[in-house]
Amino acid sequence: MLNKVEICGVNTSKLPLLSKEEKDELFIKIKAGDEEARNKFINGNLRLVLSVIQRFYGRGENADDLFQVGCVGLIKAIDNFDLSQNVQFSTYAVPMIIGEVKRYLRDNNSIRVSRSIRDLAYKVIQFKEKYTKENGKEPKVEEIAKELEVTKEDIVFSLDAIQDPLSLQEPIYNNGTENIYLMDQVKDNKNTDEMWAEKITIKGAMDKLNEKERMIINKRFFDGRTQMEVAEEIGISQAQVSRLEKTAIQHIKRLYK
Repeated sequence: MLNKVEICGVNTSKLPLLSKEEKDELFIKIKAGDEEARNKFINGNLRLVLSVIQRFYGRGENADDLFQVGCVGLIKAIDNFDLSQNVQFSTYAVPMIIGEVKRYLRDNNSIRVSRSIRDLAYKVIQFKEKYTKENGKEPKVEEIAKELEVTKEDIVFSLDAIQDPLSLQEPIYNNGTENIYLMDQVKDNKNTDEMWAEKITIKGAMDKLNEKERMIINKRFFDGRTQMEVAEEIGISQAQVSRLEKTAIQHIKRLYK
């Protein structure tokens, strides 16, 4: 499967690769209703779909099926992407492709979850997608509970019930130079200011970081933001956030050896 060249009749070794300028130009045409530009943009991002579905290999799923489902996520991302937001398309599209594939795998999972729990989970996901699109941020659990008229515990339980267990070290995307891992997507609300202060005197090290590194460390470990949230806020890619974060942490470790 890993060495399969042709998927769904597409020769993956000959897929085009679009530059950022080409993507921006095509998106303007897409928003104006140009179908030819839309098709060219889809073809130019099929490599992104391939890179994402690789994380789901080894589960016995057909490569063609995963690719088709991933393409559905790609098309949804194209339809919902907002050019006015200072975010790279790949940063926005990857979670949508992953979500589409995970929904497909849940629907075909041999482990049965009760219909009522599954239905509630899907309602939660649908509301989250709608709310995020309209408000530019994800809703809180309390807001979802109020909208669906259920308890917060029911929401958490239903979402947990349809999740597959994953390793935090599992790569979910590669931008051609480095991997982005699942742990990079996870919020960390435990590493608060107090806990860091108990372990090391951080202020001296923070002062030695450059402004962007210091901002990323603050948002990631003190404010509990995900790398994607930080990337959107400061206008760089998630891969850049990951790289700067790792460099800053290595710098701090060297200071306290």
